[in-house]
Amino acid sequence: MCGIAGFIGQCPPPESAVQSALERMKQRGPDAQTHRYVCGGDASDSLHALFLHSRLRIIDLDDRANQPFQIGDCSLIFNGEIYNYVELRSELERQGATFHTTSDTEVLLQAYLRYGADCVKHFEGMWSFAIWDGRSRQLLLSRDRFGEKPLYYYKSALGCYFASEIKLLTALCGQTFQINKNQILRYLALGYKSLYKQPSTFFSEVQELPAGTILKLRADLKPIAIRYWQPVVRPTTMTLLEAIEGSRQYLFDSVRIRLRSDVPLAFCLSGGVDSAALVSIAAKQFGCDVATFSIIDSDARYNEYTNIMATIRDLGCRHTLVNIPKHAGMQRLKQLIAYHDSPIATTTYFIHSLLSEQISASGYRVAFSGTAADELYTGYYDHFLLHLNELRSRPDHAVYVQDWKKHIAPLVRNPSLRDPHLYTNQPDFRKHIFDNHAEYLGWLTAAGAHALDANFSETVYCDSLLRNRMLNELLHENIPVILHEDDLNSMCYSVENRSPYLDSRLFDFMYSVPAEHLIRNGYGKFLLRESVKGVLNEQVRLDRQKKGFNASVATLVDLKNQGVRDEILDAGNPVFELVQRKHVAALLDQDDLPNHHSKFLFNVINAGLFLEQHA
Repeated sequence: MCGIAGFIGQCPPPESAVQSALERMKQRGPDAQTHRYVCGGDASDSLHALFLHSRLRIIDLDDRANQPFQIGDCSLIFNGEIYNYVELRSELERQGATFHTTSDTEVLLQAYLRYGADCVKHFEGMWSFAIWDGRSRQLLLSRDRFGEKPLYYYKSALGCYFASEIKLLTALCGQTFQINKNQILRYLALGYKSLYKQPSTFFSEVQELPAGTILKLRADLKPIAIRYWQPVVRPTTMTLLEAIEGSRQYLFDSVRIRLRSDVPLAFCLSGGVDSAALVSIAAKQFGCDVATFSIIDSDARYNEYTNIMATIRDLGCRHTLVNIPKHAGMQRLKQLIAYHDSPIATTTYFIHSLLSEQISASGYRVAFSGTAADELYTGYYDHFLLHLNELRSRPDHAVYVQDWKKHIAPLVRNPSLRDPHLYTNQPDFRKHIFDNHAEYLGWLTAAGAHALDANFSETVYCDSLLRNRMLNELLHENIPVILHEDDLNSMCYSVENRSPYLDSRLFDFMYSVPAEHLIRNGYGKFLLRESVKGVLNEQVRLDRQKKGFNASVATLVDLKNQGVRDEILDAGNPVFELVQRKHVAALLDQDDLPNHHSKFLFNVINAGLFLEQHA
């Protein structure tokens, strides 16, 4: 896990810009910072290719694995992990490759030398990397299938700049980027699910390389983008037992290869089945000496202490409980926004930063999270209704409806999702995705409402409403945002984040499972629960309630403090060019904010701070 940055073009950045970028990369990789011209660098060559790297040592801690890493005429800078590097190395050795390190970095570059750009199809992992191939005088940029590792780029008349973070681009090219106000408006009026519905960032000139994509650049600097991975939904006939066994096999193997590390491992543990399953598999199946870190919220709506302690007692593991500091929000929020180069998506990621800070302070450099279990196994309340629609022609459909009425309906607070026949009657229903957006659109200023582009459509991957919804959450609405926040929160404290549910083999299997097996007996994530039967404690495994990793804005920010209120409502706050101030003032006057209003107020505070920082 590291930070990368670079440039290709005719006029390279000055040394002062390079040093500024390296300094800003230190949190991503405090162990070694290096830069090198892999092409040009002097007057003898009109084309220059510059690589910068900042290393966080995880695998092969020796200096020999530092980057840029070079074999012959090819050089590599790499952020992430190739988890199947042990198997790949053995395969490459059989084909005649020789190795001088025990790192996955060398395996990556040797795989490129053997397979060319198709090397990515052999990788199981998370990555963003740049390879300069001196033989073809070509720069190749790549991102992993799900976009766990970020990679931004900016093209100017001088050349193309790329980096793990936007602030690194700013340092290298020496200019300030223009704020993309349309993205700010989407964030305010529609919330985080709108941010990746189109290829935009919070800065107009900056692009993010899409997940599952390779970008090739030659001397003419015309980018050639190649999509090397597309999700496929291919339901296959299988029994319930085969579905459970397959899920167990692929999940356990995903955890197994992600336990590879030369430094100790930490696990983020909530009260839900997702994270508790991972730490239980690591401890009980693979004998890993685990340490867990959990957030404890005094708000009963989000307090998961009982389930967290059930897992800790079951495993007998070392654990750290982190209480959310009351009203520590504004200053910390400013620091996080400055590091993220964007508003914080939701209160969830404010809280997650507390975990990352504690994990780092306790001496750990790798943390595991349960990201994407909901999108693989069915974890949201609308999935139940989509599942009922999927099975509407089955003779036992009434049994599934009864299970929903008995076990799930009492837990659902959203009135839009209380009709078991919703998607049979309204197959195009999607109002809950941007919940309350009509109200917030009315709270924008005239200028804000006029500028907002909110014309989104759901990407169609297949004819199953359920699978299509899950893929939109996985690839556009939920997971890209989570991965963006996870990466920056972790890297801010020099911690690597690993997400075992984002395994391509597990994905392929789960999207081949017939829909009938996904939900049973009123249990979402039925296959996950059955996969860890006998491994995960029963209290957590059989708990149906979904609380979510969340907190009220009033927990984080003292909204009754006059100084805080004055700062939020300052007439000079640029957010009020987009949102009507009177509505924000009315929210601050409420004693007990509903959850959706709490989210909106959090977004307004974030947007205001972000706009002030980049004024």
